[in-house]
Amino acid sequence: MRNSGKAANLDRVTEGSCNVFADLGLPNADQELMKARLTLQIARILNDRGLTQSEAAKILGIQQPHVSALVRNRAGNFSVGRLIDFLTVLGHDVEITVKPARKERGAMSVVFA
Repeated sequence: MRNSGKAANLDRVTEGSCNVFADLGLPNADQELMKARLTLQIARILNDRGLTQSEAAKILGIQQPHVSALVRNRAGNFSVGRLIDFLTVLGHDVEITVKPARKERGAMSVVFA
């Protein structure tokens, strides 16, 4: 037996943008996506180095529960600037490129080499 209301919605697929935060209608979606990508990179670096969360906390100068949040891709209250600081402390160079936008409003992006 088919539930007419819910099943009908399951048949429809909507293609999203490349930003889940924008798709959800959240404010500051570009910034939230940037924070998520920076956080993911930090988690990868910590994992690649085999650091415990306690060791990572000492290196980053934060408490272990905050490292736990970072490795679960939760940027929390960390700003983009603070996340960039973490990357530099972890021995990575960070470049910021500013260029004219193709649209009326510019966009933010993160590229990892």
